[in-house]
Amino acid sequence: MTKEAKTDSKSKSGKSSLADLRVAALCLAFVGGMLGLAYASVPLYRIFCQVTGYGGTTQARENSEGIVIVDHDITVRFDTNVSPGLGWKFYPEQRSMTLKLGEVGQANFMVENNTDKTITGTATFNVTPQSAGSYFNKIACFCFTDTVVKPGEKLEMPVVYFVDPDMLNAVETKDIKTITLSYTFFQTDKPEKPLAAIAKPQGSGANGG
Repeated sequence: MTKEAKTDSKSKSGKSSLADLRVAALCLAFVGGMLGLAYASVPLYRIFCQVTGYGGTTQARENSEGIVIVDHDITVRFDTNVSPGLGWKFYPEQRSMTLKLGEVGQANFMVENNTDKTITGTATFNVTPQSAGSYFNKIACFCFTDTVVKPGEKLEMPVVYFVDPDMLNAVETKDIKTITLSYTFFQTDKPEKPLAAIAKPQGSGANGG
């Protein structure tokens, strides 16, 4: 065999060995990848189900307060009242909202002053059933603060809230499907007295001559 043939044979042999090494490395990488996927598939599948709800898995979300949102509907109804003599029209933009437990909702309330005077009012609230009151959380609310409304003025007042999912863990509240949030506005400034009601200064009285 000539020197040139030997050189060519060694070159082919070296290339073949290099190709074998590449194939072996690819096989090892493939096997390692498959093993990694096998270990990761269960947690990845669980995450996929929680995000998409696939397979009936409850989706895990949190609201802005860090409370987990549960796939359980609750309806919140809104009731509005004004005390006698308060010349306001007070009403919610919508009478009810249905949302998930833990989900943050916003309800807007409107107030209109139908008098010719500026009036200050304050709202109180209550939640029924009373057993659900401790699970109803208000993030923003206009209650217990002075609300000043000018003559003919119309104001929009938001209430931001959520219902705590822990309500499902209590025997007395786990079957509640509807909660009513009720507001009542009272006048807090003193109405102007009519002139006839203003006390006149007492005179010293007339002395007979």
